[in-house]
Amino acid sequence: MNNVNHQTQTIRRMKIKKLAVSGMLVAFTVALSGFSIPIGASRCFPIQHLVNVFAGVFLGPVYGISMAFSTSFIRNLLGTGSLLAFPGSMAGAALSTFLFQKTCRFVPACLGEIFGTGLIGAVLCYPIATALMGKEVAVFFFVTPFLMSTVCGTILAAILLLILHRTGLISYLTRLINE
Repeated sequence: MNNVNHQTQTIRRMKIKKLAVSGMLVAFTVALSGFSIPIGASRCFPIQHLVNVFAGVFLGPVYGISMAFSTSFIRNLLGTGSLLAFPGSMAGAALSTFLFQKTCRFVPACLGEIFGTGLIGAVLCYPIATALMGKEVAVFFFVTPFLMSTVCGTILAAILLLILHRTGLISYLTRLINE
């Protein structure tokens, strides 16, 4: 019985740590929401993509998708984002975290973010842009700006992950969050 209580407490502590890290990453992403690059009809937000990859590596899909949704929601409330932020960021976070969980490798996580946001998320924006925002655009209209944004943010994430890996901090941070 004592072992079961210890395991339950360990799981609870891990969930609290992941929730705290998620909250800090959402706050970080929202705080840097002023850093955007206008490309075509969208405002590209590379920090979101960086954080999506980090969520994939350190937290998992539930936290990654929840963080992407929360960040998009807060940015929309503050007027620093648009409805297009939802499908792009959430699709990228989902695929990035899924691929990292399956492979435990950084490259698939990065490619998942690029493919998830740049292609899947961009195509998912079409019905939102036409039905909710009243824009008449082609189905693939958002692919180029979304790809440009996600590639920028994912390159930043890859550089930071490489630095963390070479200094041994990836395993340290993973243990810290998952203990």
